[in-house]
Amino acid sequence: MEQPIYLDNAATTALDPEVLNAMLPYMQGHFGNPSSAYSLGRNTKSAIEEARKSVGKILGVKPSTLIFTSGGTESNNTAIASAVNELHCTHIITSPIEHHAVLHTVEHYTHSKNITFSYVKLTESGEVDYKNLETQLSTQSKLGKKCLVSLMHANNEIGSLLDIELVGRICRENAALFHSDCVQTIGHYPINLKECGVHFASAAGHKFHGPKGTGLLYVSDEIKAYPLIFGGGQERKLRAGTENVHGIVGFAKALELASAGYDRDSKYIAQLNQFMRTQLRLAIPGVSFNNPENSLYTVLSVCFPLDEQGEYLVTLFDMKGVCVSGGSACSSGDGGSHVIRAIGKSDVCATLRFSFSKHTTEAEIFKAVEIAASIFQKKEPSTI
Repeated sequence: MEQPIYLDNAATTALDPEVLNAMLPYMQGHFGNPSSAYSLGRNTKSAIEEARKSVGKILGVKPSTLIFTSGGTESNNTAIASAVNELHCTHIITSPIEHHAVLHTVEHYTHSKNITFSYVKLTESGEVDYKNLETQLSTQSKLGKKCLVSLMHANNEIGSLLDIELVGRICRENAALFHSDCVQTIGHYPINLKECGVHFASAAGHKFHGPKGTGLLYVSDEIKAYPLIFGGGQERKLRAGTENVHGIVGFAKALELASAGYDRDSKYIAQLNQFMRTQLRLAIPGVSFNNPENSLYTVLSVCFPLDEQGEYLVTLFDMKGVCVSGGSACSSGDGGSHVIRAIGKSDVCATLRFSFSKHTTEAEIFKAVEIAASIFQKKEPSTI
């Protein structure tokens, strides 16, 4: 069977062969439990700590501030739970376009802990209104409330980027804690978490050619971290359970490769993104894009003319051998994208998200545009 054209890299990426090779020894010969005192256990414990040092160096932070988790969802949950349960936050400011791993967690604590929350205003292009954030923080401070601000570094559907250092400064000026879901940016941008001013930051290995089921939570050494999962003393008593040794090794290797290849890969992927924009405009009159001008280079949110096929577009592309998304893969079947609704586009167009990686080719994009043209019964794209 012919391999489909894969244009949904914001959902997950293919495991890099070098990452697999780094993982294999810890799936076979080096299988010891890291909590065991004998040599097999010490070897795997050492591998975890070397991975932590490698990740810490790339992200500009102390290794002791990093907790390995099962992914972005667990990291987001742990950060918000710590802020609410242990760090005395009584109001959360977030945005309506956050990942559901944040939105549903905030919703849970507003019910179970009787805390309050609010959404920061967004611009027409889906970017954070920083003045509104300052106003909200000032208002909550006057009410005597300690705030947690939880805003993603880059939106996973429309690619809007947060000025993370500015938000870090605003939060510090207002004595607020700052959590950023960096799942779409760690591994795709050079990021120094210490300089960003975040108190918490989340990452997931499978977004940058690492293994699924691996994640990271950064906790600033200015605050104390608290566990979400209780049990043994793993991860300095902050995340119980036998460590996913091969996954942690794979996470670190994938981040190392992503960091080393950033200049080359980011330029290449950005060119692919622009190429698809150009070809879609030529092939389908009336097409537009939901991405702000300053947006995540790996993601292209396309607004197709609204017609009776709109709700079936993902299936239609799939039937023709192209993997795309109508939004976040985690929200499939939820009745449409909450992000597109939040920016007021759900009733005016049919939106698909195309997302690219270093493995995507221009030929694949050209073929995908041809398929899009055939679906909308328009002219085919011009040859280059």
